[in-house]
Amino acid sequence: MREPNGEVRPHYRPFADWLARTPPARVVQKKDEAERAFHRVGITFAVYGADEGTERLIPFDIVPRIIPLSEWTMLERGLKQRVAALNAFLADIYGPGRILEAGVVPRDRVLGNSQYRAEMAGTTVRNGIYAHVAGIDLVRADDGLWCVLEDNLRVPSGVSYMLENRKMMMRLFPELFATQSIHPVQHYPDMLLENLRAVAPAGEDAPTVAVLTPGPYNSAYFEHSFLAQQMGVELVEGQDLFVRDDTVFMRTTRGPQRVHVLYRRVDDDFIDPMAFRPDSRLGVRGLFAAYRAGRVTLANAIGTGVADDKSIYPWVPDMIRYYLGEDPILANVPTWRLADAAEREHVLAHLPELVVKEVHGAGGYGMLIGPMSTRAEQEEFRARILARPDNYIAQPTLALSTCPTLVDAGIAPRHIDLRPYVLTGKTSEVVPGGLTRVALPEGSLVVNSSQGGGTKDTWVVSD
Repeated sequence: MREPNGEVRPHYRPFADWLARTPPARVVQKKDEAERAFHRVGITFAVYGADEGTERLIPFDIVPRIIPLSEWTMLERGLKQRVAALNAFLADIYGPGRILEAGVVPRDRVLGNSQYRAEMAGTTVRNGIYAHVAGIDLVRADDGLWCVLEDNLRVPSGVSYMLENRKMMMRLFPELFATQSIHPVQHYPDMLLENLRAVAPAGEDAPTVAVLTPGPYNSAYFEHSFLAQQMGVELVEGQDLFVRDDTVFMRTTRGPQRVHVLYRRVDDDFIDPMAFRPDSRLGVRGLFAAYRAGRVTLANAIGTGVADDKSIYPWVPDMIRYYLGEDPILANVPTWRLADAAEREHVLAHLPELVVKEVHGAGGYGMLIGPMSTRAEQEEFRARILARPDNYIAQPTLALSTCPTLVDAGIAPRHIDLRPYVLTGKTSEVVPGGLTRVALPEGSLVVNSSQGGGTKDTWVVSD
């Protein structure tokens, strides 16, 4: 919000002026209003194993994260570039494998990856699109440089919170929206539906789209039902669908209805007990055969996980150069691959300074933040690394940018990241902004909701 010399940055001035003239009690009242409204709507996040129960309200902060349009334009170009390269990589590794033959990405890192689905080899996907919805996590370090922290291509979540956060801010601060040019995000469900319809099997003029959910016990079930409702499509579970003659139908009160596109929020392993885990009760028998036959589109495609695996992440800039012939617009965070003996030796010698992550980890679990860890935790991770070096990567501890945040002690800086959403179908589109996640404990760098993080509205404002 402020320059190093304390001066308010131009794009924050209207909000800073509002904050300066508003009594602190009124600011707290606005926060309480938001929490009560979120409780009424039922905007929750399930936390598995939490002592206090499975449903938790994600903390919402009323101080927005604001990005000037000139800066956002650069980010948007970089996001589209990155997702285009990741889609090209997925089409290549399940097709001709040119990048592997060229040695740009090590063959064993891909074909030996637990997220690689050999069953997808040779499968033709509609329009060559594997990642129809991508959530790219961005961080901004003290030097002002934007970096990609990780790519989320399997079932990226959080967009419902982005939309509800905006709705809440418009209700709380209509005067700020009336006096500033804040770019909208409310059209995301329409964009999503249009892009999903655009990848339906060929020859379908009015394709039927449905959202496939694992059910109400999934951590992101609120989002599944929210997006289905916002798009005006059916929310279905595996038991609501069946396959006949390589064609997918859903059971309705009017009889079977064909489904052309499934926006699936079920992991690969559980999507079809005939093709993957035979004990799955979440999937649909025969769905994968229908998919391979081109009779239904799955968004995102099966097998996208190999491209968002943290062990593949270091090669994404090389993918951009290889497939697009361009230099990356957005940088990677420097990363050590612990499967490499020399890099592993460096990391083990500097554990107290680094962040170590499991390559398949998510939600802030399975990681060591060196500067905030105990000696015992470091030694435990040392043993884990030595036992399975290929299961870990390491990165420097970034000095993440901060944003003013309303906490119990008042307004204070807290570390943040940003997850914009890239939709690929009829076109490649990015909604202005995204989900800003905030680490609420003082000094914390972990923004994940499952680890006590909160969210903010993200404003892209015209310069």
